[in-house]
Amino acid sequence: MGGFSDTITRIHFEPFIAQGWIIGFAVMVAVLLIASILQRRRGVLMRGIAAGLFILTLLNPSLLQKQREPVKDVAVLVIDDSMSQQMGRRQIRTQDALEHARAAIGAMGNIDLRVIRAPEDAALSPETRLFGALDRELADVPHNRRAGVVIITDGQVHDVPQNLDTVDAYGPVHVLLSGEKREKDRRIDIVQSPAYGIVGDTVKITYKVTQTDNINGLYAPVTLNRFDGKPEIFDVAIGQEQEIELSLAHAGENIFELSVDGIADEITEANNRVAIRVNGVRDRLKVLLVSGRPHAGGRTWRDLLTSDPGVDLVHFTILREPEKLDATPQNELALIAFPFRELFEVKLYDFDLIIFDRYKVNRILPQHYFDNIATYVKKGGALLEASGPSFAGEDSIFYTDIGSILPAVPDGNVISAVFKPHLSKLGRAHPVTEGLDALATSGQEPSWGSWMRQVSLQARSGDTLMTGYEDKPLLILDRVGEGRVAQFGSDHIWLWSRGYDGGGPHAELLRRTVHWLMKEPALDERALKVDVDGNTIRVRSRDAKADELPLTMTKPDGTNEDIMLTRGENGFLENVIKADQLGIYAFSHEDGQKRFVIMGEQNPPELRDVLSTEEKLTPVTYATHGGVLWLEDTPNPSFRTLNQSSRFAGANWLALRSNNAFSVKSVESKPVMPAWAWLMLMGGVLVGAWWYEGRRR
Repeated sequence: MGGFSDTITRIHFEPFIAQGWIIGFAVMVAVLLIASILQRRRGVLMRGIAAGLFILTLLNPSLLQKQREPVKDVAVLVIDDSMSQQMGRRQIRTQDALEHARAAIGAMGNIDLRVIRAPEDAALSPETRLFGALDRELADVPHNRRAGVVIITDGQVHDVPQNLDTVDAYGPVHVLLSGEKREKDRRIDIVQSPAYGIVGDTVKITYKVTQTDNINGLYAPVTLNRFDGKPEIFDVAIGQEQEIELSLAHAGENIFELSVDGIADEITEANNRVAIRVNGVRDRLKVLLVSGRPHAGGRTWRDLLTSDPGVDLVHFTILREPEKLDATPQNELALIAFPFRELFEVKLYDFDLIIFDRYKVNRILPQHYFDNIATYVKKGGALLEASGPSFAGEDSIFYTDIGSILPAVPDGNVISAVFKPHLSKLGRAHPVTEGLDALATSGQEPSWGSWMRQVSLQARSGDTLMTGYEDKPLLILDRVGEGRVAQFGSDHIWLWSRGYDGGGPHAELLRRTVHWLMKEPALDERALKVDVDGNTIRVRSRDAKADELPLTMTKPDGTNEDIMLTRGENGFLENVIKADQLGIYAFSHEDGQKRFVIMGEQNPPELRDVLSTEEKLTPVTYATHGGVLWLEDTPNPSFRTLNQSSRFAGANWLALRSNNAFSVKSVESKPVMPAWAWLMLMGGVLVGAWWYEGRRR
């Protein structure tokens, strides 16, 4: 068929004048001829012949010659490159079938075979979309040249056309299934999960474990992983919906992982793990502020905390100490008694944060309540201490049980001098103080205002983020047990709020400090931060005390890989990974930290069902008279061409449609006779008519 060509000749007309004039002339001639016939005049026939020849001459009949050459039909071989195609022996069977089909169809000689792979960025595509790519490939192929389509896939295709009236345009569609008929799989699915929840409360998650053969009474072990907790294992019934309550530990994104053990000969364990993403929203932040005495800075704390509608503030200021001499009768005092039992025993654990502002020890608060506060912090509570002059004296709160959890020790000195707070080297990179001032972060003299008093402290633990007079510790953060402590070595932050000497970022500094105490992940200097951008995962840590950080990365398929975070130019410990799988990536450190990130959708269709199937594509193959073959049974099907048939497939063969299409290589037009020949012929007829009529007279 490659070298055969033929020529087709037919007559067509190329009028010398507009067709309207010719039609008008023909009508006039017809009228005259009819009138002559009715009047029985002589020579009507010859006159009609002459008029007809004249009209034919005007039409200019020509011979049109077309030289045609046959063209090849186009067949498309679609290769499913989705993630599920990498499971089991599917990829091997697909490659073998591709090579066989290329050789067999190429040997036909009359088929132009196109091979396409879909979906794009297959390893990270949440769905297998093949027909969109097929439509784009066939966009430049006329319907009369389409020989058919062969799809090599596992059958899990997510864009199968629903309107079967349109699929005939492909030609016969055939499917070669790369999987096996008796595959096994167990998976875990999230049935219902809320998008939001209140921090500190629990949310209910509904999930289900299913497998190929759901046997009644069969149980499977499920593991719950929290980002900072120990794994929890429990048995659940296969095929039945289960409920679990998860506590939201912090604001922002809370990610949990549910995983189920695999079964023998399972096709994949990639869908044995599922991530749960719930955004934590704080309902109310309950803060207890205890001021030792009224002072100018007290309003700064109160204004800051009451300006946030999400904060419930309980504020007590000690206005009348026991040793204060006052002749006012006790029954006439308007002051209420300090409710120390309700605050520091009964409702102590209802508070998220306790702030001591310039507090000094007196006989109001019994000593054993300080021990309650220390225990509260060690069990996960938060304490902020703002040191006033009394912190350096004998009545310092440091000499109570609270002193055991404070990161700094007073040396007895109170410095009264003008100084400007600075960020320490650690503070310039710490999320609580980083970026408070562009100059301070770069190590230069900051642009904010000065303070005028500082308690001299000696840091014994924690991280010193800000320093004051002669580089003495000014702001120290520390972790105590499961809780956190922040200590300010001055009570003059209120100068910034009043704009003294240009003021400073008091609100932002205090806000960040409070949220660090509340264990916000975004402000945790040790927390791993994992971001996804396209197919890139960036793992980062702000830990300024380590030069490198070893982590274990668990991929969605369950394989582990050791990675190292190293110090970059931006000062962070980080590593950039190119993701090659859909699903959950877990990053863990030996200290117990664990972070999850989801590549793609939370529960992508690509991993929801991975068993090979012919059900989804059978309607298309049936509508186009194609066929479905399992490569495990027929690894090398035969290929042939058929002109028109109601069946293009058999038990071990597939057929492509032969359209016998041609392309026109050249077109040539030649007049039937030259113009002079037409004139001579018409002149001869007219002379003959004149002679005939003259003879009859």
